[in-house]
Amino acid sequence: MVFEGFDEFDVSTTQTTIHGVRGGAGPAVLLLHGIPETHLMWHRVAPALAEQFTVVATDLRGYGASGKPPSAPDHGPYRMRAIAAEQVEVMAALGFERFAVVGHDRGARCAYRMALDHPAVVSHLAVLDVVPTGEVYARADAEFSRGFWVWSFLAAPEPVPERMIAAAPEVLVDHMLDAWSEVPGAFPEPVRAAYVAAFRDPGTVHAICEEYRAAATLDVADDEADRGRRLIRCPTLVLWSAGGAVGRWYRPLEVWRGWASDVRGGPIQAGHFLPEEAPEETLRHLLELLA
Repeated sequence: MVFEGFDEFDVSTTQTTIHGVRGGAGPAVLLLHGIPETHLMWHRVAPALAEQFTVVATDLRGYGASGKPPSAPDHGPYRMRAIAAEQVEVMAALGFERFAVVGHDRGARCAYRMALDHPAVVSHLAVLDVVPTGEVYARADAEFSRGFWVWSFLAAPEPVPERMIAAAPEVLVDHMLDAWSEVPGAFPEPVRAAYVAAFRDPGTVHAICEEYRAAATLDVADDEADRGRRLIRCPTLVLWSAGGAVGRWYRPLEVWRGWASDVRGGPIQAGHFLPEEAPEETLRHLLELLA
């Protein structure tokens, strides 16, 4: 499934190959997906955005059709610092030395890490339905443990989650899509089938588990090292589900103002998957940021 007017690409990076699509013309915008998705999650937003911008949507390392390089005992190849640097490498290979980045869920964690580590590269930042990983673990409580059990499950020691998911990958994917969304019909059958198909690949599942293991250790350490010491300086948009966990558990704008100097945004009447459940409102906010 390719967005109309977009071209597919595979870019070789230092460690692997990143798959994505590109369309439109104008200033560059990089779109980064979350779990359990791929770049397909932007199918309702990217074509309209491409009317004014050059839009690039990629599969993160380990996801979709992107490569799954070997991990390491410390999970280092799947820390967000490495994943973010790789996306910067991809954009440079496509001819973009400076660009806006929009991330949802895991893609948002990649996006804000990119803005911290590569401030000269990121012109605008949008983070959808997250607070920083370090904040999540620092504030974790019983409600987090019950609501975000997927974090603990995927970060469990190898090979426990890998083998359990292999037995019925559609169960986990359908749970995430259905339990975290509020808008019926948000996921057309071909899109849902593509998400499930990706989780049938043991290499993909292992890579995703490694990314969650890195999040619980290396990403938390990276955030704690930056807390109060480095600030995101570019214009930053924060959007979240009006009824979801991020809005219930945190004061998102207040949290992000501890990490960025120019923060705007608010809740959207949808579930977790804002670009798929509320594409028009998500697009409106993005166009206001990028204007």
